[in-house]
Amino acid sequence: MNVQPLSLHGAALLVQKPIADNRGSFARTFCGRTLAEHGLSFRMAQCNEAFNKHARTLRGMHFQRPPHGEEKIVNCVQGKLYDVIVDLNLDSPTFGKWVGVTLSADDGQSLFVPKGFAHGYQTLTENTVIQYMVSEYYTPSHESGVRWNDPFFGIEWPFTEDLLLSEKDRSWTDFDKMRDGIRLSEGVRT
Repeated sequence: MNVQPLSLHGAALLVQKPIADNRGSFARTFCGRTLAEHGLSFRMAQCNEAFNKHARTLRGMHFQRPPHGEEKIVNCVQGKLYDVIVDLNLDSPTFGKWVGVTLSADDGQSLFVPKGFAHGYQTLTENTVIQYMVSEYYTPSHESGVRWNDPFFGIEWPFTEDLLLSEKDRSWTDFDKMRDGIRLSEGVRT
């Protein structure tokens, strides 16, 4: 597994190095030691899977507030998606910036999402399955999010019309309206 740092502080793309023969292939998809060698730590508390029947399904932008902030490792196990992360850590040198990467079942890549980042994705194909390991247990009282099309971030999504979106994801508050009450960087390296 190779770790390729992204332009956002602490975020990385994890790239598999498969070994192939006439039977197929084998690849390590997670290695705590390799992450630690790159200054990343991860302790898995939960593993979640989301099935998305239709292309243009958008889920996000989600995060959990401290003390239940979570790191994630996101992997596409079927289909293809555009995965987006936004640095919400007020003290971070990349605060307010976003990065989007395309993940597919065929590319052998995963996305490492640090604490204090909002995360969301848009499916690019029918029947897309996303699996993500999470470092903290889901805590409904600390769940939060920002709107997928919040002008503060200016995220450039592949599709902006004819989207499948939950009512909750449609109604998240703009970041400017919640910014003063947010403190996500507790316990996060900056």
